[in-house]
Amino acid sequence: MALFGSSAPAAAPAVSDPESQQLKANILQQMQQEMAVANAKKLISRINQNCFDNCITNPGSSMSSSDSTCLSNCMEKYIQFWNVTSKVYISRATTEQVAANAMATSE
Repeated sequence: MALFGSSAPAAAPAVSDPESQQLKANILQQMQQEMAVANAKKLISRINQNCFDNCITNPGSSMSSSDSTCLSNCMEKYIQFWNVTSKVYISRATTEQVAANAMATSE
């Protein structure tokens, strides 16, 4: 069974190679943007969960200066860690893409 329950196999669209490459690039860019948004939301959620739980010991109508300092330091650490992790990930992904392109052109 193929696309949407049809018994006929899904036919590939008749797209020329440059159009296909552009379509792939557009889809990849959209996916990367969506992943970046999802990752940013995850970062904010983790900061809220961990930093708030660790720093705000007595919730009230206002934060104490020590709570505020703790929260700021915690957020800065998370963001620094996020930046380091992102740089390493991008570096590895770029290296793998270059290697994949080199293998594809050598075949």
